[in-house]
Amino acid sequence: MSARIASLSRNTLETRIEVEINLDGSGAARLDTGIPFLDHMLDQVARHGLVDLTVTAKGDRHIDDHHTVEDIGITLGQAFAQAIGDKKGLVRYGHAYVPLDEALSRVVLDLSGRPGLEWFVDFTRARIGNFDVDLFREFFQGFVNHAQVTLHVDALRGRNSHHIAETVFKAFGRALRMAAAPDPRAGGAMPSTKGVL
Repeated sequence: MSARIASLSRNTLETRIEVEINLDGSGAARLDTGIPFLDHMLDQVARHGLVDLTVTAKGDRHIDDHHTVEDIGITLGQAFAQAIGDKKGLVRYGHAYVPLDEALSRVVLDLSGRPGLEWFVDFTRARIGNFDVDLFREFFQGFVNHAQVTLHVDALRGRNSHHIAETVFKAFGRALRMAAAPDPRAGGAMPSTKGVL
């Protein structure tokens, strides 16, 4: 299997984003988004997904964090789509349950070629530190639209919003790792009866 690496930039009037991803990495992360809690969450994706991830971002954060967070999700989705290639010989589906103390989340992912987000996450407060929790959905919507994946995210329980967020991102990393893994029994076949994803 050839190297599954991608490097992409997104430059708009609102943001400048750079993303590098190695799907067969060791979980190393270099993150400088200007949004510390998002850096913490992206670190979870790298560590638990065993992907090497570099993300740098500059955005119009004097307005708010919305454009920056959404555009990071978009650029990460584009980089993932480029790195994953034609999807032949891959597991295709991934899922994970991850607990953190009282919180428990489930993430299920399909490298379907069709963007879809089902988001059932209720936070117990509107902000975690200075981070607006509504932006998590925007991040994942940007990701699925450009990675062309179907993603179901369910926070099954939890009281502490930090714990809830962390279980979501850890489970996302684990599900991504499973779906993107080579399937040794597939013999390089496309994991679809249509013959294309």
